[in-house]
Amino acid sequence: MAPALNHPSGVTFVEERPTNVDAATYYAGGDSYTRSRTYSTSHIHGYRPKKTPAFEEDWHLRPRRLSHDEKSVTGPRRFLIDVEETIRVVLEQEDTDGDFQISVTDAGPKMMALGTATSNGFKTFDIRGTYMLSNLLQELALARDHNRKRIVLDEARLTENPVDRLSRMIKHSFWHSLTRRIDGDGLEIITADPKNRTGRINPRIYVPHGEPAMAEYYRKVAKEKPHMNLDVQVLPEKPDDPAFVKSLNSKPGILALAMNEIDDGKGGKTLKGIPFIVPGARFNELYNWDSYFIALGLLVDGQVTMAKGMVDHFIFEIKHYGKILNGSRSYYLCRTQPPFLTDMALQIYNQLDRTDVEANRQWLKRAIQAAIKEYHTIWVAEPRIDPKTGLSRYRPDGLGIPPETEATHFTQVLEPFARKHGISVLEFSEKYNNGVIQEPELDEYFLHDRAVRESGHDTTYRFEKRCANLGTIDLQSLLFKYEVDIGTAIREIFDDELELEEDFDLAPFPPSVEAYANPRRESSRSRVQRSDEWFDRADFRKGIIDKYLWNEQKNLFFDYDTVKEKQILYESVTSFWPLWAGCASDEQCWKLVYVVTSSICMTAPDREFYSTQSLRKFEVLGGVVSGTEESRGKISLERPNRQWDYPYAWPPHQIMIWVGLERYGYLEEAQRLAYRFLYMWAQHI
Repeated sequence: MAPALNHPSGVTFVEERPTNVDAATYYAGGDSYTRSRTYSTSHIHGYRPKKTPAFEEDWHLRPRRLSHDEKSVTGPRRFLIDVEETIRVVLEQEDTDGDFQISVTDAGPKMMALGTATSNGFKTFDIRGTYMLSNLLQELALARDHNRKRIVLDEARLTENPVDRLSRMIKHSFWHSLTRRIDGDGLEIITADPKNRTGRINPRIYVPHGEPAMAEYYRKVAKEKPHMNLDVQVLPEKPDDPAFVKSLNSKPGILALAMNEIDDGKGGKTLKGIPFIVPGARFNELYNWDSYFIALGLLVDGQVTMAKGMVDHFIFEIKHYGKILNGSRSYYLCRTQPPFLTDMALQIYNQLDRTDVEANRQWLKRAIQAAIKEYHTIWVAEPRIDPKTGLSRYRPDGLGIPPETEATHFTQVLEPFARKHGISVLEFSEKYNNGVIQEPELDEYFLHDRAVRESGHDTTYRFEKRCANLGTIDLQSLLFKYEVDIGTAIREIFDDELELEEDFDLAPFPPSVEAYANPRRESSRSRVQRSDEWFDRADFRKGIIDKYLWNEQKNLFFDYDTVKEKQILYESVTSFWPLWAGCASDEQCWKLVYVVTSSICMTAPDREFYSTQSLRKFEVLGGVVSGTEESRGKISLERPNRQWDYPYAWPPHQIMIWVGLERYGYLEEAQRLAYRFLYMWAQHI
């Protein structure tokens, strides 16, 4: 008779279970054990993974598969793992660059033997390759997050299709980890700012003028949580005055966003923050154009309410801060970013629950009203508009050195000025920011630097020392889309009449130097908005795009310098944004995709000519790059690469060109580019 087995108290045994599910489901419950057909108890209290020899002792010699490898597997293979010990060994053996990740750049053996669950860890099986090992480390981290000490891990989670795995991780894990809320429960996380270089880490929140209930709520939170040392400040009525914003650089803080009124459970009411998604890493706040692409992913994953809440925050920002901010921190109060609000709102509107049509209609009305205000008071208002051409520009107000950058970001720029005044860079920075030292040349530099940051393309040689003067093709495309979206919404959803509730100045139309010189402005409440006006604005913008930005010889759209009054012949993949917006003609689209043109290679010794299709100039193995190598120019220690230049490829550019090509019927090209990007990405996760 076989002896009885004694197991630790409270153990659970692994039965058949789904493998590729979210971590909260997979790692729910206590530590897991397996009912193995063995009487060995040598590993009951923790499996110690086997290490391969160090490199100096022939690390690279892979052992042949011997008796310790399972010869046949009748069911799914599972591993019995001690979480903390295995994390330690994986990092020690495989993470040779010390970044707590396993990637192709690590020089480890890319192999680890794990004990099988069917043998209670007595027999082992080799996990091989970057992909499986990186997944193993990720699974161990998730298990630790769920307070698991010992797990039974399915091999299927390590070999899962990379696209399926990342899609699942985004849907069930990443969205959750990137969710923030600004209220009593979420303040301690959201007020943390890795970009704060002041040395003062006490959290601070700025509440907009005209929200007394919100200010009182946060004061109450500060009293109830004295350990936070929360500083609650109320902003003036005009919070984006450049001098005032500069004065906040020494006391940065999070900006309050939209909240809902709810029952407090005690017969009264309280406020609760509307959740939103942050980009992550250094960027622990709500961002502008990042949120558009985040919202596209949220809609794919069925998180319509989360996406809708982010539009609610944008409506709140336009009302209280005058614009959709670059980010929801005090140092961003003067800056916005590329405008995507109308498309974002319409895509969400189309996926709202249809059981309350009128509530949906009222929500979209608020979004369109906010977009109209932003359009008139920001994008077609001075200083961003050039009245002579009618082109809009990224041209934010601001004073001094942007405080959110890394400490040494501008050192190379500031050093010549510091030497000129015979002081250190740090001392010069302080005196320049305080207005003690005047340097008009540096003022001009930072005007363009702030514009680059507002463009979302920070940084690129395309915009170097000229961004604030450029009518860019990407901005004109986005504003054309605004104009068409607003006109379409007014006509199709609001019966061709939309009243504006806020009072603000309407920009002159059509734009001209004379019209903008006249201080008299029409009030937004003086008449209803009708679709024909917005379609006229779209037609006008298409006309100036064709006039100033389209280059018939090169078959590309280019940016236009409104000061030098000429095109800037930097080849950017944003030349394809008119396809996304729908403002390119069929002929222009055909030329962008197929027509062969000649160019001169400025980096070649003899500046030789070459011929290529416009699309092929940007298409590479992994999708499309931001710009061409020829436009970027030579790179050196004195002229380092910029992240929005060749050879970098960014997801927003990929998505915009896929949608644009599909819109004009070039499905094969859109699918080819999408496949290239996804294949490249899947090979490197």
